[in-house]
Amino acid sequence: MVRLGWLVATAALGLAAASGAQAAPVALASPDGAVSVTIDQNADGAPTYAVTYHGEAILAPSPLGLAIVGGALGPGLAARGTTARAGEDAYTLPLGKTARARDRYNELTVDYVETKSGTGAPRKLQIIFRAYDDGVAFRYRLPATPSPLSIRNEMTGFAFPADYACHGLNLGNFRTAHEGEYDPVKVSQIRPMHLFETPLVCRTGEKGISFAIAEADLTDWAGMYLSGRSDGGRGVEARLSPRLDMHRVAVTTRGGAGVQSPWRVVMLGENPLKLIESTLILSLNPAPKGDFSWVKPGKSAWDWWNGPVLKGVPRAGMNDATIRGFIDFAAASKLEYMLIDDGWYLNSGGGGTVYPGADPTRAIPEINIAELVDYGRNREVGLWLWVHWSMLDTRMDEVLALYQRWGIKGIKVDFMDRDDQQMVDFYHRVLESAARHRLMVDLHGAYRPTGLQRTWPNYLTQEGVLGAEYNKWTHRITATHNVTLPFTRMLLGPMDYTPGGFLNVTPEDFAPRINAPQVMTTRGAALAMYVVYESPFVAVSDSPDSYAGQAGLDFISAVPASWDETRALAGEIGEHVVIARRKGRDWWIGAMTNEQARTVRLPLDFLGKGRFDATIDEDGESPTALRRTKRQVGASDVLELKLAGSGGAAVVLRAR
Repeated sequence: MVRLGWLVATAALGLAAASGAQAAPVALASPDGAVSVTIDQNADGAPTYAVTYHGEAILAPSPLGLAIVGGALGPGLAARGTTARAGEDAYTLPLGKTARARDRYNELTVDYVETKSGTGAPRKLQIIFRAYDDGVAFRYRLPATPSPLSIRNEMTGFAFPADYACHGLNLGNFRTAHEGEYDPVKVSQIRPMHLFETPLVCRTGEKGISFAIAEADLTDWAGMYLSGRSDGGRGVEARLSPRLDMHRVAVTTRGGAGVQSPWRVVMLGENPLKLIESTLILSLNPAPKGDFSWVKPGKSAWDWWNGPVLKGVPRAGMNDATIRGFIDFAAASKLEYMLIDDGWYLNSGGGGTVYPGADPTRAIPEINIAELVDYGRNREVGLWLWVHWSMLDTRMDEVLALYQRWGIKGIKVDFMDRDDQQMVDFYHRVLESAARHRLMVDLHGAYRPTGLQRTWPNYLTQEGVLGAEYNKWTHRITATHNVTLPFTRMLLGPMDYTPGGFLNVTPEDFAPRINAPQVMTTRGAALAMYVVYESPFVAVSDSPDSYAGQAGLDFISAVPASWDETRALAGEIGEHVVIARRKGRDWWIGAMTNEQARTVRLPLDFLGKGRFDATIDEDGESPTALRRTKRQVGASDVLELKLAGSGGAAVVLRAR
């Protein structure tokens, strides 16, 4: 009945548009009927859409259109035709939070044309709508034009029928590393001058229905932010990151070629936990092309976060002796990689500052890349190299081809700190070039994910998150922040938070320091992060000295970096989170809480048949202590985990 009604409504729209009359509203339903999108036009002739989920209004009628130099393309449009189809994205993933994804949708493309065009030919616009079982997506498509177009902004709005309680990150400007707290905010508090990062995560009311506004398949466009509505109504509207070379222009098109926007996405779930399990952002991106069998997820030792501090090396720093020490630690701890950070190449070491004469093809005298690659290879540890993005912008293939010849496994590209159209193009260029040269990629100083990991499986992770590095100079990495991230930033994709701090102290005893930094969460929380946080390339950030003889290192050595299945078991934004991830037949569980101690009860009915040997690491009497217990469990059992304030727990369930 849902499918039949959808087709009848679609046909009605086509007839109304063809006759030139005002088109009747049309409801596009998801395959399971839970999601409905109503497509209409307002009194000015501008397209609108509204969204319901299980019969509850999520978005009120919201405007659509593009602000183009020379005149807006929105008001005064008429629907002249439609195309309907059903689709399914069913595919395997070589790495990430799941091995298989399946997202079904119904799609409707509406062709609009201007009713009044002045002296030129009427302009055309297509809007493609999709209704998924767990969300809504739409995008704009412009046909080829003889001359380039300049787009100032979108007229995309998200009108809220009530004053929703949300969590969002207000960045305040377009030039940013996308690092900050997702704080609670009522939508009525979001002003037109604000620039909120996506996702903006909101709850609709007593039923617990949650949604997140995001974008996917960001290609040849500018990144989207969310501001308060300029008309004073409840909700938010899109703001595009402006180009650097054109005043008040965000997107330019090439003459003779069409262009389409990214998908504007509304992820939907019966509760915020369901959003964590979604693969919608990935599914809205193109499938990969080529052979990516060489891509290998894994964990990495890292020389930057901890100082470096390394006993037995008199002058620990950027030199061969120090890097060999970290490689030895990686090998002994069964880590696949070692990441050599800023300072290894000539005139580097300035972080975001590029010194004159910097050259990423020439190592400093203290570093011998060839010998270090061989040293690591003999110990089954691959090397990654840090590089400032500007060093690749004009020499990309030359530099990456050299790294391939050296035997480097991956690159950490840093300090982009923008998401304008030119920088978005850089992301695509570097991922394509890195894939040709069989290099994996970690982007730092990066904008939030938009699902490119599906198209480029060599794109393992990215920053765009307020992570553990901030323990070195601030008090901002609190337990509350840490348990907010899975419900906000992590909804969009992997995040290089850089966990693994083993100098655990209470919040009262915490003090920022550059070398050997502390963390104000427990050892149990440190272990849990390797399960809770998604990242196929994940740092084991602390010094080898901090791990020596310490409880929990065996868990980090064994925990996978990529998964076959993910289940979000329990939690509330900013309070606590429990996530279970499966690799093969074994399950791994991570639990984290805010500053409040709590006990969580976890039914194990997701295990299915069979018995499992459970190893449970819970918080001990001090922040660095662990209490380990073992037992046999099955699907009928319930685990009870006791979490200290700012603490956590980690569980391994191995199939018998």
